[in-house]
Amino acid sequence: MGHVDNDLQKAINSLSSQKIPESCQWPRVRSAVSVFDPDLAVAVASAHRLDFAQLAAEVPMHVHRKGQLILALRGAVTCTANNEIWIVPPNCGVWIPGGVSHSARATANARLNYLFVEPGAARLPDKCCTLSVSPLIRELVDRLAQEQADYSSDSHAARLARVTLDELAEMPREHLNLPVSADPKIRAIADSLTVEPSDRSTLAQWAGRVAMSERSLARLMIRETGLTFGRWRQQLHLVIALRELAGGAAVQNVATELGYESVNAFITMFKKALGRTPAQYFGRGRSAAEGR
Repeated sequence: MGHVDNDLQKAINSLSSQKIPESCQWPRVRSAVSVFDPDLAVAVASAHRLDFAQLAAEVPMHVHRKGQLILALRGAVTCTANNEIWIVPPNCGVWIPGGVSHSARATANARLNYLFVEPGAARLPDKCCTLSVSPLIRELVDRLAQEQADYSSDSHAARLARVTLDELAEMPREHLNLPVSADPKIRAIADSLTVEPSDRSTLAQWAGRVAMSERSLARLMIRETGLTFGRWRQQLHLVIALRELAGGAAVQNVATELGYESVNAFITMFKKALGRTPAQYFGRGRSAAEGR
């Protein structure tokens, strides 16, 4: 398991908690991890629905034996696991294998479905990833969330669970995560850009700020994150954009927040990364100026 120190966790929290509207910041004190213990269920798969209007936005770092798929029905949630940030957008789910320490932060309007899977019960990845999720899987998980977790092995719920796992094992992976290095120089850049994502400073300018040569910083970024600086910053923008758009923000506002010169430039980046415009991706009836 990756280790996240206090400074890095602050940077992650900064990204996860940006711009939640005050109207959504209701008093919520009960943690999602106190609602139920998935490891107590003996079934191969069990599902639970959580409404974060009634829960604390921050789900602290925790671990359980079972694997977990997180699906967002409404709102936005970001997860942290193995020094990476994962966004849970529509049509996708974040898969966290059993035994991996993780935390999450949800907007107050978030409504999530959790699917917990017994280790070895399905051919699912052994590392954290974002999985494309079909409408069928979303409906199956939602239906399974209506069943008790202690259903019998010959019940209708058991058959639903088996079909769900068979379908889930066929889903392709998506790349909707942001590597966050524990290196202090990369961490300083990440911390600054999560607070001010519109900052368009060049790699050379960042190198000067962290007292490195441009070449050395470029090599460090690739070694620590696996991405060039330009690709890493674009991925950060994509994670922020998905979270804000899932929370109901207008495309134009998101483009401005991320420092794009025009809405069209932002939409072009979004479509190049995900294959669809924001309006198509979220299935919303946006105006031509917002989401074409």
